[in-house]
Amino acid sequence: MFDLGGKVAVVTGGNGGIGLGMARGLAQAGALVVIAGRNAAKSAQAVQQLKAEGLRADALEADVTDEASVTALFYQVAARHARVDILVNNAGTTVRKMPQDLSLADWHQVMDTNLTSAFLCARAAHPHLQRAGGGKVINIGSMLSIFGAPYASAYGASKGGVVQFTRSLATAWAGDNIQVNAVLPGWIDTELTQGARQQVAGLHERVLARTPAGRWGAPADLAGVAVFLASQASDFITGTAIPVDGGYSIS
Repeated sequence: MFDLGGKVAVVTGGNGGIGLGMARGLAQAGALVVIAGRNAAKSAQAVQQLKAEGLRADALEADVTDEASVTALFYQVAARHARVDILVNNAGTTVRKMPQDLSLADWHQVMDTNLTSAFLCARAAHPHLQRAGGGKVINIGSMLSIFGAPYASAYGASKGGVVQFTRSLATAWAGDNIQVNAVLPGWIDTELTQGARQQVAGLHERVLARTPAGRWGAPADLAGVAVFLASQASDFITGTAIPVDGGYSIS
């Protein structure tokens, strides 16, 4: 039920953090994972790590905010590996400023990376998923799809948009046997949140105090939900947004 043997998965921003944690999980379940990102050296290093673990992986350089680059990415994946079965829209960034201090360039940077990229990649993947007889799209939202934060208005808006985009795709593509779901990571220990802890005084202590699991998450904590949403185990689940946060959103 959870076997991904013979499947090809594209993971944007899959060369580190949550993306690499999910890519590793998909590969451990049998998928060939294609890591897509702008940093070719970092992607190559991630592929080397996965291959050293006996997993199947490839890397392609792509700017997921650029329409032509995204089109080329999926053309290359299909040319190299003959199919696309799974898309994980994980690429993301943030700018930590109060809303009145955000520049328009800041706003566009976050929106383009977090939300527009999901649209571009999903649109480009759609014909390949159709040809495969169906497939899975997993969009990475955030707990800030649910909550607000004073220093993350652009990020929160983009991640709220990811959830609504997920629901729209789920209804649009159900007839193509394509299930589309979102994952809402909580406080996961990554480069992004390590930066947040340096910039936001007391954040570490507040996260631990509110999280029933009593710890920060690790990228590996996202592997299971990725495999579930990419496999036939979730064939009748679409349009959902699943928190993976150690209970943070319910406490």
